[in-house]
Amino acid sequence: MAITEKNIMNRLYLVAGGLLVLAIAVVVKLVDIQMVQGEKYKELALSKTEKMFTIEPNRGNLYSEDGSLLAASVPKYEIRFDAKTVSKDNFQNNVAALSDSLGKLFNRPSSYYRQLFRKARANGNRYKLVARNVGYLDYVRIKQFPLFNLGPYKGGFIETHRVVREYPLGKMAARSIGYERVDENGYYTRVGLDGAFGETYLRGKEGKRLKQKIAKGQWKPVGLDNIVEPQDGLDVVSTIDINIQDIAHHELLKQLEKYKADHGCVVVMETETGEIKAISNLGITSEGKYYEKLNYAVGESHEPGSTFKLMSMVAALEDKVVDTSTVIDTEKGRYRIYDGVVKDSKWGGYGEITVSKAFAVSSNTAFAKIINENYKEQPEKFVNRLMNMGLHKKLGLPIIGEGDPVIRYPGDKGWSGISLGWMSHGYEVSLTPIQTLAFYNAIANDGEYVKPRLIQEVREGNKVLKRFDKEVLNPSICSKETVKKAQQLLMDVVEKDYGTGHRLYSKNFSMAGKTGTTQKNYVEKNPDKLAYISSFAGYFPADNPKYSCIVVIHEPDKEEGYYGADVSGPVFKSMAQKIHAISPMVDEVDSKMIEDADLEKEYQQYYAEVQKKYNTIPNVKGMCGMDAVSLLENLGIEVEVRGNGKVKNQSVNQGTNIEQVKKIVLELS
Repeated sequence: MAITEKNIMNRLYLVAGGLLVLAIAVVVKLVDIQMVQGEKYKELALSKTEKMFTIEPNRGNLYSEDGSLLAASVPKYEIRFDAKTVSKDNFQNNVAALSDSLGKLFNRPSSYYRQLFRKARANGNRYKLVARNVGYLDYVRIKQFPLFNLGPYKGGFIETHRVVREYPLGKMAARSIGYERVDENGYYTRVGLDGAFGETYLRGKEGKRLKQKIAKGQWKPVGLDNIVEPQDGLDVVSTIDINIQDIAHHELLKQLEKYKADHGCVVVMETETGEIKAISNLGITSEGKYYEKLNYAVGESHEPGSTFKLMSMVAALEDKVVDTSTVIDTEKGRYRIYDGVVKDSKWGGYGEITVSKAFAVSSNTAFAKIINENYKEQPEKFVNRLMNMGLHKKLGLPIIGEGDPVIRYPGDKGWSGISLGWMSHGYEVSLTPIQTLAFYNAIANDGEYVKPRLIQEVREGNKVLKRFDKEVLNPSICSKETVKKAQQLLMDVVEKDYGTGHRLYSKNFSMAGKTGTTQKNYVEKNPDKLAYISSFAGYFPADNPKYSCIVVIHEPDKEEGYYGADVSGPVFKSMAQKIHAISPMVDEVDSKMIEDADLEKEYQQYYAEVQKKYNTIPNVKGMCGMDAVSLLENLGIEVEVRGNGKVKNQSVNQGTNIEQVKKIVLELS
């Protein structure tokens, strides 16, 4: 028995010791949690119930040059209701009026909202959805509705909002206007103007808002104010003219549909300043419709074909290897360089013609001969001339994705003995449409090479923070003499009856430019895959250029036509005439006031008469007829006038009561 009691006691001591150790461990852990790791666990608890959310700022607006919206950030609000924070009296006294107000606003029966609120109240719902995608003006109205006007704590009013980017022009110029998007990893996709100026001006700075976790994993804003207020982005005024943009879009679309082309682009630039007034890019879908798929004008670098003959011509004139009057034998339309043969589109060639005519008829053999025979001993001289004019450099546009120009140098990969001949008429070189246009614009601008510009100014509200002026890349790409010759050559293309662009000629409106027809996919030597690029680059009016323009259309249906003069030329002409028609013409006339004592005296007499208050018919004899009519009609009397000059007689005598007179006849001499 004693042994048994001893064993029991030992066991009790063991259990008691274990409990003591456990108690000490618990106390130590409590002290550790409270004193050592208290802040850590407090933050962990808060993170489960409270969280800081990012508030997106209102992105700045993008405007056209006349202030029309191209892209705007519009807040869309979500209205919710916290049924638990509202007292019984406030709920009962206001729910009917609130339901009526919401019903009228959203065109729903008020009973729908009464049932919604009562059900939320019965279920203790703290985040009941009332309305979503609410505009700002409606949001302001809802805040003033009964119950909601008591605020979040007494009225249960909860609002969250998101910013939606809207584009008033719809799909027109969608790629050029662009967008900026960010994925879940924080990577930005930037397209067009909206993307180009997003980081610098439009984006703004994010704010912070504390929210509390409630039932069903939902987060409810804490308090009325943000922890950090978001800073809205700045507004950007672009150079786009929406009227010219509309013309460019529809003229390009019409021609793409007519020729069943794959894609095309149009750029219109103000000659003096380099401001881009319109930029349209359209590509075909699998359904046969056209929309802005890619920014071809900025990003698509391709062989320009005959539009490059202007660059070759300027180089040859500057180096004085030929003049416009130099006679060239076109070799019956075939000119061999080693194992390559340059061909003219006209079978049999053009015979012996001047350089100026070779440019107007776009003779490939003439240009291959001019460049190859005058530079074959020093090919780097020709390439250096092109590079001195900046043709090998990007323009440095703010829009992301500018295509790389390709001007090979002797010794580079791809250079061969036939390179000079092929470069002369736009092969083995590559430019984007806007890079080609910038060069043509320089010729129109008397040699001044300006950077194409897409932005005019940055604003904060009505305050202008920064203006963007013309940026000159090269004050003179060539001599004035060469510029004048080049200008005449471009005019001859349209004005001369043998010019490739003569069908665009109008005696009432002058244009200058160059056609281009480029073979595409020719390397594969497969006739079925051979396609064409049709283009026209130039400026208007020819004698005083206001705008320069390029039209490029890829892969028109060969059965419909593919020459630049037929496909792209008509787009250029129609656009030029319509743009010219809507452009204001300002003629200033010096105003010189001639003092006339008699005229001044008559005016003073008339002025004195009209200041009087009449109850009877005044004597208007001797007054100028126009003054007499004005005076009497202001008294409410119908006036009939016979003759010209001053009043000789009046049918109603002076002093007659006005109320008795409805009509008076004046005889003038």
